[in-house]
Amino acid sequence: MKLVLDHIGVRVGRSMHLDDISLTLEPGSFNLLLGPTLAGKTSLLRLMAGLDHPTSGKIRIDGRDVTSLGVRGRSVAMVYQQFVNYPSFTVYENIASPLRLGRRLSAAEIDRKVLAVAEMMHIDKLLDRLPGELSGGQQQRTAIARALVKEADLLLLDEPLVNLDYKLREEMRAEMREIFARHTTTVVYATTEPQEALLLGGQAAVLDAGRLIQFGATLDVYHRPASVRVGEIFSDPPMNLLAVAIERRGSGVVRLSPDLSFPLPSHMRALPPGPCRLGVRASHVALAPSSPADIAIPATVELAEISGSETFIHGRHNDLAIVAHTAGVHSYRIGETVALHLDPQRLFAFDADGRLIAAPERQPGTVSGAA
Repeated sequence: MKLVLDHIGVRVGRSMHLDDISLTLEPGSFNLLLGPTLAGKTSLLRLMAGLDHPTSGKIRIDGRDVTSLGVRGRSVAMVYQQFVNYPSFTVYENIASPLRLGRRLSAAEIDRKVLAVAEMMHIDKLLDRLPGELSGGQQQRTAIARALVKEADLLLLDEPLVNLDYKLREEMRAEMREIFARHTTTVVYATTEPQEALLLGGQAAVLDAGRLIQFGATLDVYHRPASVRVGEIFSDPPMNLLAVAIERRGSGVVRLSPDLSFPLPSHMRALPPGPCRLGVRASHVALAPSSPADIAIPATVELAEISGSETFIHGRHNDLAIVAHTAGVHSYRIGETVALHLDPQRLFAFDADGRLIAAPERQPGTVSGAA
């Protein structure tokens, strides 16, 4: 199923919820809606489902105008953040419920489909239980199974893992990537988490304040954010942004502060002299050098934020605020001086309008090690 959003807008009174969004989703594709809270992800999903209708623009499915068509007129299934199951139905009956509505399937066919999807979602041993007897993860697996068994042309998932604990989220992300790969359904998955987007892959539509600000292959968007805002959204914590000056001395230097500069990295050699904003992800700022080319930036610790087995070190070098995301638990006193190290080859450059003007070469290896 090919879904086309053509200059879609949603206005409520004087407030613009979605602004001039054009997007084409190819049949059988896996698509992410990535953006912060209130970016417009749920609003867009509701339009795709036919639960709401745009105030401007057109929605087409396989070339047919469905702009004013309600949810019952579309082949769509939706999974929400909350565990939406029928409380008085067993897991089996919850999954089977879409198959009993207007579809003349035999009991044997319903049984076959329910058992197949329950096994895929690892809840085949729970089919006789009620939702109230299940854990949160098992309830959400049931809701996803009910959506999958419908075999709709369009499957919409609105942050389906957000209410699960960390371990369950990690487990289900890996499973869902494999599950979606086996289906020809067009999938749209909304998330606020960059890491989740990277793990799931596919295509990513980055939303901000009701606007679509970039769309493309997820890894391409990650490696080449079109703007400062995309770079901030597709980084957790948001990408460090450093106001610097490019100076033309020899082959060029980057002036970080009056007493700190370094040679222009190869991918930035064509930049003109003058003010510039550099971006670097917190995961590419370290407490120790990884190569002789690394730049050491003396910084004063403003906060050492420990999160599980990771530490986010918030430092300041003159007027530049820099966050380093490091593995392990590190205790630093506020006001302590540390050296933060970064590889110039990991730097992004943005112009005065926030547009990308230079990006690092892709690094070999895993996503987490990529620029």
